[in-house]
Amino acid sequence: MLCLCHAAHASSLPVNQHDPDKGAAVRDLFTSIARRYDLANHLLSGGLDFFWRRRTARAVRELRPARILDLATGSGDLALTLRAACPGSLIVGADFCPPMLAEAQRKGLRDLVAGDGTRLPFSDGTFDVVTVAFGLRNMASWPGTLAEMGRVLRTGGHLFILDFSLPPPPLRWFYRPYLHHVLPRFAGLLTGEKAAYDYLGESIEAFPHGPAMCRLIETAGFTASHATPLTGGIVTLYSARREPVAG
Repeated sequence: MLCLCHAAHASSLPVNQHDPDKGAAVRDLFTSIARRYDLANHLLSGGLDFFWRRRTARAVRELRPARILDLATGSGDLALTLRAACPGSLIVGADFCPPMLAEAQRKGLRDLVAGDGTRLPFSDGTFDVVTVAFGLRNMASWPGTLAEMGRVLRTGGHLFILDFSLPPPPLRWFYRPYLHHVLPRFAGLLTGEKAAYDYLGESIEAFPHGPAMCRLIETAGFTASHATPLTGGIVTLYSARREPVAG
């Protein structure tokens, strides 16, 4: 199902003020699980994370971009999937967690940059496509990060956001107990860091999804935002286009 979303008044948008303490806490969290991050992802999603990334990469490939920024690249799984789908593109991975970048480098990714999503070290209009998979939710400021992604995109460039969302009932009735009780315990056994996955459930609950996320994206200056629910709405792929800055 494809959801075409329209802009709304700012007063109806979810609030996420800039919180530098959150950024530091998230960096520490990912540092603690970096070595077992991929294993936990694959097992806890039942391998569906491969499908979600391939779906994103196929959408990007249709645009034939020359330059792609994969923000919050983490261990590089989406960047690797994009590299396979878009062999002629330059793919740059950026992340603010050095141990996660080290994991990406071990997988053979070379164009990696340490950088904060709210202060990207790139010139205006550098990229044709910006992707972020399971990363915007963790940023200190959602509006600030969206604005930065828009800044480094060329006019007419495209944004893709892949992230968790809350599925509608009846799936939600089963998903919430799994998210808040089963998943943290199992992930704690895999990684030794149960608290990291307690945070995961809390962050998914707080993160806007569907039309609310589309409104947030369009308030940041993007147009033609779409939300495509995947796997019953457990994950959603958002896409939008950067328009010229007014004035």
